[in-house]
Amino acid sequence: MSEPENPRGSGDGVEQPTVAEIKRHRISFGVRLRNYFLAGILITAPVGLTVYIAWLFISWVDNTVLPLVPPHYNPENYLPFSIPGIGLIIVLVVLTLIGAVTAGIFGRLTRQLMESVLNRLPIIRSLYGAIKQITETVLANKSAAFRECVLVEFPRKNAWTIGFVTGATPEEVGQLVDGDPITIYVPTTPNPTSGYLIFVPRAELIYLDMSVEDGIKLVVSGGIVTPATAKKKIPAKQAVSA
Repeated sequence: MSEPENPRGSGDGVEQPTVAEIKRHRISFGVRLRNYFLAGILITAPVGLTVYIAWLFISWVDNTVLPLVPPHYNPENYLPFSIPGIGLIIVLVVLTLIGAVTAGIFGRLTRQLMESVLNRLPIIRSLYGAIKQITETVLANKSAAFRECVLVEFPRKNAWTIGFVTGATPEEVGQLVDGDPITIYVPTTPNPTSGYLIFVPRAELIYLDMSVEDGIKLVVSGGIVTPATAKKKIPAKQAVSA
């Protein structure tokens, strides 16, 4: 009598994979390749973009500063190859020396003289004053600007967005607007350097435990990077009341 035919194996007793098993194996292999590819992007994209942006910045500084350096002081004229970052090092050294010089009495007198000259120029005066105030606020920490994240209804009611408390409200605005108005800066996504300056009554704000850094990350990423922070327990009726 002939032996029954074995659909899963050959005559030697070794089982052979079926067509369905082969297809499943191919699909699982393709899924693994896709996951590996996505994992590679997640790992290399942040590092690659960071290095690329840093390289662009360093190259821009070098191309701007090195032409101003006298040829006999430029190390690239003595080396057979270029060294990236020399211009950035020169800028850091020069800024440090300027800070050291202006820390003394002679430096303070020179700075006061320069400020008095700039303050006499009609257009330059306003530009210099604004830049100086912003620089002192950000670098010297002379105010509590950008120290708090808040939720504010903007640009319409029942639509909430991230805002930052920037400082004291002008006295005239405080007299004209009821409810103890707070100065809020509402950044745009993905560029937080542009945005809107609004004055909102304190009762209409929801203060967050989120740090300013996490708030900026949330804005820049368009909500993709979400910090694991919880808002303060403020009653909803109190938060939205006028």
